[in-house]
Amino acid sequence: MTADFATNALTLAAAGAGDPLRSDGNLNWPTAQQLLRVLTLSDYNTRVVVLGTMLLGTACAVVGTFMMLRKRSLVSDAISHATLPGIALAFMVMVAMGGDGKFLPGLLLAAAAAAVCGVGCVLAIRHLTRLKEDAAIGIVLSVFFGVGITLLGLIQKMATGNAAGIESFIYGKTASMLWLDAMLIGTIGAAAAMVCVLLNKEFALVCFDQDYAGSQGWPVLWLDALMMALVVVVTVVGLQAVGLILVVAIMVIPPAAARFWTDRLGHLLIIAACFGAVSGWVGSTMSALAPRLPAGAIIVLVATTIFVVSLLFGRRRGALRQAAEQIRLRRRMARQHLLRAMYEWCEPTIGQAGSHAYPAVPWNYLLQERSWNARQLRRHLHAVRRRELVIPFGNQSWRFTRQGWHDATRITLNHRLWEMYLITHADIAPSHVDRDADMVEHVLNPDLVRRLEALLDAKGTTPILPGDLVPPSPHRMGVGS
Repeated sequence: MTADFATNALTLAAAGAGDPLRSDGNLNWPTAQQLLRVLTLSDYNTRVVVLGTMLLGTACAVVGTFMMLRKRSLVSDAISHATLPGIALAFMVMVAMGGDGKFLPGLLLAAAAAAVCGVGCVLAIRHLTRLKEDAAIGIVLSVFFGVGITLLGLIQKMATGNAAGIESFIYGKTASMLWLDAMLIGTIGAAAAMVCVLLNKEFALVCFDQDYAGSQGWPVLWLDALMMALVVVVTVVGLQAVGLILVVAIMVIPPAAARFWTDRLGHLLIIAACFGAVSGWVGSTMSALAPRLPAGAIIVLVATTIFVVSLLFGRRRGALRQAAEQIRLRRRMARQHLLRAMYEWCEPTIGQAGSHAYPAVPWNYLLQERSWNARQLRRHLHAVRRRELVIPFGNQSWRFTRQGWHDATRITLNHRLWEMYLITHADIAPSHVDRDADMVEHVLNPDLVRRLEALLDAKGTTPILPGDLVPPSPHRMGVGS
């Protein structure tokens, strides 16, 4: 029952499958029975590894979420690398005291002490020098890791020393995780996640506005130190599973992937935890089916795949969604520019034409007004016609519908109110204000329009339709001159 995860791999390999590469170099896929056996967690060691990696992924993702919001994701990188000299020193001390040097609690305790020392060095460099935090992290990471590698070299030259077991802390040994390891990860990970849940509001306040938190009397320093302590704890407990190099990825990638799906902190924590758990489950399962694939690296690759999918398809910040929103915004802006150009053509004569007889706007005027080519103008006219805002009049002219005139009036009102605001309060010359207003008028909501009207108390407005008042164009009025 205490055999390591590799036992399952040997069983699969003995059955003629389970290793994607045979000795002849051809692919060798697991059978359906072997796949079902691994997916249903029929083997004891499979259950242990899957449970341990899922719990580790969950804990790392929850703690890493607050570190990401605190803009300190790379601190976990410095912490993980800082553990190596502590492990090496503990090994040498235990060997010198007559032991074999591989007493796990002693190694993890020394790793935690070295990690705390690394965090202290980062904070000291940041507060006592003019260096930024990224430089402090780079210094601590490289120096501590260099010291650790040097100590490993000394261990290899010791008469009773053997660095083979110590090097597993660098790359991890997920496949040989035991039940006690899984329980340790589960207990400490659950405790760290529970602290994050209980102090959710306090951590969020410190992450988003530490100055405000300090002004309200919150112990910002202690909350910050507690966050760092949680990072140290989950980093040290994750050394056994994925190693000090890959534990950083488990702490950074799931929260970063979750950020593409939501803007709410509670949902962010849940999604990040799910991503971390799924990464551990899928990665360890794939490693069970393919023994030559290292489980720790596969877990990170699965997390990276989740990140790429989130980057492309995330419903809040995904690249495809943002690209679609940009396309929709550009099209809406083009339609609004077209309606305003038609309105400004009709404006001098609308009073003479009557409330329902809108003048026809010639094609050549629209083509020249917005510097569109014929193809672009035809496409924009088709878009507003499809929405029943304009109708063709003759061969080369277009007229408003009643709804089109109403929309054009609102769009022109927003544009001119913003122009008058920029001229009056931002001291922008009337001859230069049109382009600035073009970029903002499309996002003015009704409440902001009412505030602009109250602020400007616009006078001398031109009546268009009953209840509709649009201030005259400041370009013709010479407002601010």
